[in-house]
Amino acid sequence: MSKTLYLPDHVAQKINKERAEKSSPTSLESAYVKSDERVLDPSLLEKPLLERLPQPTGWRVLVMPYQGKAKTKSGLYIPDEVRERESVATVVAYVLKLGPLAYKDPGKFGEDAQPWCQEGQWVCIGRYSGSRFKIDGGEVRIINDDEVIATLLEPDDVHHV
Repeated sequence: MSKTLYLPDHVAQKINKERAEKSSPTSLESAYVKSDERVLDPSLLEKPLLERLPQPTGWRVLVMPYQGKAKTKSGLYIPDEVRERESVATVVAYVLKLGPLAYKDPGKFGEDAQPWCQEGQWVCIGRYSGSRFKIDGGEVRIINDDEVIATLLEPDDVHHV
């Protein structure tokens, strides 16, 4: 024996509207991918870390902030937390990659301007400058090409204040 429930039209319309909103592909929940459905590209795992680093676009420069030495001259070990905090506020960085348009703006650098820095150089940058990204083995920053203040021979030549 089945029972039938009779509803007023306005209540039935409200229930149908709520069901449609839940199954609607424009809802906010449908914009996210479930963590168990994410696909990992195994071809990237074979490549070394240097190739997997973010590629700077345009006039940007990819740098890795200097973390400092783990041990002082007198033999004291510096905790990792202190070294990590100092690397966030550091003004010294190592240039990993240059974007394709870095130092090529004639209005900013002149017609025959040489790049201010090259890959593999130590540079001074503005404190807290750039966008920070965590990677395996540390942190990298992407800065604009005109945020390079100076080039250095040795990163320990510049001390924090």
